[in-house]
Amino acid sequence: MVPEGWKLSTFGNHVDCLTGFAFKSKSYSNNPEDIRLLRGDNIEPSRLRWRDAKFWPAQEYEKLEKFQLRKGDFVIAMDRTWVSSGLKVAEVQHTDIPCLLVQRVARIRARSTLEQSLLRQYFSDNKFEQYVKSVQTATAVPHISPNDIKDFTFLLPPINEQKKIARILSTWDKAIATTEQLLANSQLQKKALMQQLLTGKKRFPGFSEEWTEVHLSDLCFINPSRSEKPENGVVSFISMDGVSEDAKLIKTEDRYYSDVSKGFTSFKDDDVLVAKITPCFENGKGAYVINLTNGIGFGSTEFHVLRAKEGVNAKYIYYLTVMTEFRVRGEMNMQGSAGQKRVTTDYLKSLKLTVPISFTEQNKIATVLTVSDQEIATLKQKLNHLKQEKKALMQQLLTGKRRVKVDAA
Repeated sequence: MVPEGWKLSTFGNHVDCLTGFAFKSKSYSNNPEDIRLLRGDNIEPSRLRWRDAKFWPAQEYEKLEKFQLRKGDFVIAMDRTWVSSGLKVAEVQHTDIPCLLVQRVARIRARSTLEQSLLRQYFSDNKFEQYVKSVQTATAVPHISPNDIKDFTFLLPPINEQKKIARILSTWDKAIATTEQLLANSQLQKKALMQQLLTGKKRFPGFSEEWTEVHLSDLCFINPSRSEKPENGVVSFISMDGVSEDAKLIKTEDRYYSDVSKGFTSFKDDDVLVAKITPCFENGKGAYVINLTNGIGFGSTEFHVLRAKEGVNAKYIYYLTVMTEFRVRGEMNMQGSAGQKRVTTDYLKSLKLTVPISFTEQNKIATVLTVSDQEIATLKQKLNHLKQEKKALMQQLLTGKRRVKVDAA
């Protein structure tokens, strides 16, 4: 049902959809002072990235006015438009210009009948994502066409109502962006803190004893013997998908001991899991496991298990495995064929580390880093809540189920 005063329409009636120019790669410039070319590879969900930017001679910029982008334009990668992380659609920011539009990228600019800033909401709405997935070709390089974009149907409110809806949702966008920045800052601070605390560059007051070089096997048992069977036969099961690339436990399921006791890796509460296979190891997969069902778990055979020895803090070992240096050194020492390379048990046992022997100092370091992790988790939870609240509000405002009051003309 179309709300009173609204219209069912298509993007083609309300936007200018322009595809880019076929710039010849042989004429690309190597001068970063020249004009950046906006290609499909530069578009990520909700943002542009310029890590591998190509450039065009600045003296030709004025001749290409038609393909000049401006702040507030929306761009869509027409090849591989939908990826697992979302739609490759982004809004051009002031920091992105000047830049020029390249072929196989569409620039969307609203006409007078559509509020430009409201495009952000239509593009981030689940309806548009599902539409793109339905029209994207199932070829070697999945793609959409300009006509696909123009044919997208949507409910169009009167222009004054559009502006009000855009303002309301923009407030949520700002809150989300602020929280994302706080989260990014906290993650950077934690990374810096780890680098200082786990290398001894920063020591807590009251600790002056020199750190000692040891092997990892001096601190923990690596791939210890199997856990005992629980009385009621139920244990936790953790697949590789159950751990994140920032080494957090994100998913477990209960299984019967008899179903998993053979052919899987065994561990228990207070153990540390480290992915052994490429690219999971390099990407940071692993976890500190606690609160397992009956204190016992089984999981992927691609996990190494580290179990702290007496007098060693398990959480401290966990943070050692999260460090970039640990992952880089492990990657350099992998064995096996391409695509099947693994960090070996022998490598982990012989890995040399310089650590505090004092359990109290280990515990202090682990406690401070745990607090930092908790702050990050709180921000992630807040961010997820904001996104869900905004999503629910969009569903109401963009369909007219909830109307906004506008000033009389």
